[in-house]
Amino acid sequence: MGINVDYQAAFVTLAAANFEEIVEFYGQLLAIAPNPYRPEVYAEFSASGLKLGIFKPKASHEAEFLPQGSGNLSLCFEVTHLEEAIAHLSHLGYPPPGEIITASHGREIYAYDPLGNRLIFHQSVQHFPTN
Repeated sequence: MGINVDYQAAFVTLAAANFEEIVEFYGQLLAIAPNPYRPEVYAEFSASGLKLGIFKPKASHEAEFLPQGSGNLSLCFEVTHLEEAIAHLSHLGYPPPGEIITASHGREIYAYDPLGNRLIFHQSVQHFPTN
């Protein structure tokens, strides 16, 4: 199999030239303060199994991280009440542009953060009543 790498953790990071705006957005979205937090350098959020790091790229690397649409990566948040998540996003000024999608695995809606990253809010079948 090759070399055995002992991974200690894996988490998602976002590069943001508009660092404070993105840190503020995720702080409000997740309703927690970043820890650790280094102004204009790095902020990290840990919530419900998600570890999200946000960093400000050095000026010499900013072009690598310019927004280019939502790309292939999505952050998916499992929620108990989808309508509450939609109301919260709308309150933050980032309402989902589409409608709720219903599938066999549950209901979900797409939204986008200030960088244009796709956010998927998913409510599993077990969390909504059937008629």
